[in-house]
Amino acid sequence: MTTIGLIGSGNIGSTVARLAVDAGHDVVLSNSRGPETLTDLVDQLGPRARAATAAEAAAAGDIVVVTVPLKAYREVPVEPLRGKVVIDTDNYYPERDGHIAELDDESTTTSELLQAHLPESRVVKAFNNVYVSHLGSLQRPAGHPERSVLAIAGDDPAAERTVTEFLDSIGYDAYDVGPLAEGWRYQRDTAAYVQPYVVPGTEYPTWPGRQVTPEVLKEKLDAAVRYRDV
Repeated sequence: MTTIGLIGSGNIGSTVARLAVDAGHDVVLSNSRGPETLTDLVDQLGPRARAATAAEAAAAGDIVVVTVPLKAYREVPVEPLRGKVVIDTDNYYPERDGHIAELDDESTTTSELLQAHLPESRVVKAFNNVYVSHLGSLQRPAGHPERSVLAIAGDDPAAERTVTEFLDSIGYDAYDVGPLAEGWRYQRDTAAYVQPYVVPGTEYPTWPGRQVTPEVLKEKLDAAVRYRDV
């Protein structure tokens, strides 16, 4: 099995960690406050989980999930992530992250910013357009008729294959949206963001959500509109 490093262990990070442990992977968790603050989470996850610093989690992971507020992306350690597959879950919230000019003018995307910060890593965008309660409840075994897809985007085909295999192991199929530059199609407030997984007639956060097929996700991705055109 694979070791999954997590830089950030909030809602998304802890949910990915639980899915990974349930699938038989080892996880190494970190956050900005120190390993000692993750004792309860590690205890809940069991013997396949341990806490570490961000640099240690980066070094330990075969795949490393970066799930920190976007404003902190420059704090992600560079050296231990060289050559590694990095899953980026970031979304841009100006009220939280402050204004970032190149995202405001849409000349780049969140995952391209992280890729520029990690020039020798292979970044794949995933997990950013599904609400955490849905991510933690919609997983299904391979071949199950109610299995859902999750969007991915990346510039390295081998890295995308690695992430596809990881998603498969935790109960999801991957839907390849294209290069990182296409990640805007499932960023915050687009048609493919969160709502496809919400049961019609309800509002998120609701549990457990509904299946999203490749056809449904494609329709929503195709309907994406740039912020400047809204």
